[in-house]
Amino acid sequence: SFGFLDCIAVNNSSLPIVHSTLTLLYSKAITTMRFSSAIVAAAIGICATSISAFTPRGAVARSSTVSSLTQQSPQPLTQLNQYASATAGAINLADEYAQRDVYSMEEFATQYGLQKAPGVELYSDDGSDYQLITQQPIGAGQTCLYVPSDIVISSEKAYQEFGNEIQQAEQVLVQIDQGTAARLPLFRLMVKILAEYDQGENSAFFPWLNSLPRVYYNGVSMTNDCFSCLPPYAGWLASTEKANYDSFVTALRQGYVQLQSVNDDTVTQWAYNVALTRFQEVWSPQRAKLIAPMADMLNHSAEPNCEITFDDMGNCEVTAMYDIQPGTPLTISYGDPTNPTPIFAQFGFLPADCATLFCKAMHLEPYIKELGIEFKDLLIQTETGEIAPKVWDLFLYEILVNNDPGAAEQYYVAVKCNDEATKQQYQDQYFQYTLDSMKQHVYSILSDVDTLTAKAQNYDLSTHPRVPVIVAHNNLVRDTFTMTAALLEQMG
Repeated sequence: SFGFLDCIAVNNSSLPIVHSTLTLLYSKAITTMRFSSAIVAAAIGICATSISAFTPRGAVARSSTVSSLTQQSPQPLTQLNQYASATAGAINLADEYAQRDVYSMEEFATQYGLQKAPGVELYSDDGSDYQLITQQPIGAGQTCLYVPSDIVISSEKAYQEFGNEIQQAEQVLVQIDQGTAARLPLFRLMVKILAEYDQGENSAFFPWLNSLPRVYYNGVSMTNDCFSCLPPYAGWLASTEKANYDSFVTALRQGYVQLQSVNDDTVTQWAYNVALTRFQEVWSPQRAKLIAPMADMLNHSAEPNCEITFDDMGNCEVTAMYDIQPGTPLTISYGDPTNPTPIFAQFGFLPADCATLFCKAMHLEPYIKELGIEFKDLLIQTETGEIAPKVWDLFLYEILVNNDPGAAEQYYVAVKCNDEATKQQYQDQYFQYTLDSMKQHVYSILSDVDTLTAKAQNYDLSTHPRVPVIVAHNNLVRDTFTMTAALLEQMG
């Protein structure tokens, strides 16, 4: 799986104290004026050697666990050294498959105060996709990784850094689409990434930027042809993400924020994807999105063994949720494992361990909203084809609304009040109608998926490289709904 696919959980935790001189230097640089990254890097570099080993604030009971982290000197890792770039250079986005220099990124992060538990290292099978694994046992509650706030990219810091420029751009963005007001932290991350990209090797974050993938398979990277090959729910989520990106770019191209690369579609899409796939949101001391280099290399699992937290100073800590055995990847959750389609739209892959799918009843969205049902509750089991109870509620309600408004009102109240006895009475009375409606929906989805997949497979991979991901999504839908159809046939 891809090392760039990150989504992380947040809560407060005791973390090490960052050297006070370093914190003061960085804080003044950000709050007093817009320093170049090169200047900030120099200031941080002066104090980097003064950062001590992991020392917890309070949390005495955890001190033996936390103190096991050590700040290691940069050194080649067996699994990485063979992939390290021979020479430095500008970030090459023209070649989507350009080598990722993750070794230099780790060296950069270590010099700035990154600390790892013994045995935690980067690993790759092919020199392209990376993840964090542990070669030594890690106990529940133990800190696996610590990333100091000085190298954590923050939307709030970006907002302070760009000041009036970004405020004007945000005003334009909200005028374009009021819905983007909730996504301003993501916009700020994108601006920061573009600004650092423009500085090339002069950017303090160049080693991190040069370690990132160039190719993405999510909704932002898809074309209208791609959207037309997806079922309605997946197509809607993917195209919505692309529309949000378009609004961001339109606002940036008004010129309020001085960015050299803002008119380069390849660069802007890459910057948006980096922000979109690597951030985590926090709500204290204020709402912000943050990206922690190295911590953003953890892969996804429906049953994660780690969680990532940030303290109020922005320091990042990766903690084991339970005992982790040697040779095990360190994983987190990128989203709700019961509904993998949003993960597909945001990150561009389908979790191999997803157990459920959305029932694809987008044509019933008004009734979904009316009943107050969430998409994550309208599920079908991928291993058995079984249908969740709320799906039956939804299809029966639609039948009643169109045929017996009085009964629909009573059923609505029963659903809202969790009156199972009344619900069962209506379900028994209208079972055959509901079953027929469900069959019609399932067979319609199967027919549509076959048509959409055939259409996708006719595209040239050189111009539509996301086709394999789309086909994989459609095949999962087809296989699941085929089992569902068999179950429905057994019912009558």
